Amino acid sequence: MLVIAMFTLAYLIGSISSAILVSRLFSLPDPRHHGSKNPGATNVYRLGSALPACLVLVFDILKGTLPVWGAYFLDIAPLQLGAIAVAACLGHMYPVFFGFKGGKAVATAFGAILPIGLSLAGLLIATWLIVVTITRYSSLAALISVSLAPLYTWWIKPLYTVPVVLLTLLIVFRHRKNIVRLIEGKEPKVGAKKAP
Repeated sequence: MLVIAMFTLAYLIGSISSAILVSRLFSLPDPRHHGSKNPGATNVYRLGSALPACLVLVFDILKGTLPVWGAYFLDIAPLQLGAIAVAACLGHMYPVFFGFKGGKAVATAFGAILPIGLSLAGLLIATWLIVVTITRYSSLAALISVSLAPLYTWWIKPLYTVPVVLLTLLIVFRHRKNIVRLIEGKEPKVGAKKAP
């Protein structure tokens, strides 16, 4: 019963779209209909500036961290923790409060993994920064980082490898259109011109 309650709570928290709310607060275009049409921090940065994008990023990370951390302290088993983490990401991807049209959940997945340890977080951030610096593709950096997350987890805290694999599969699935655009050379780069 507790796991079901935490799963539902995680989904509802994940369903709060910070990209849409922050965009409204800063009078920016709706990120669901402008730029890359993805309600996430990268698109808010393209449509606005660093401040609203940072606010979105922090809130999206917390959406993953808070329910997983809460479940961790309630002594919920690792596989069930993974389900709660997936629920937060599903909320971000398919938000009940915003017509089930959400983002890619990279920041939320990162937040869900964060309670495993700061060393894992550091490896993921370093991987993302290296790839985005070299390629300027945020989606490619996210895909490589999330794909390496199970390996990093296995090195640091093997107990949580399976839940992280679940998150990885979910994030890669959600990026399937980005993968096609990357292959075709049509994926927008970080720092690209703002949409009109």
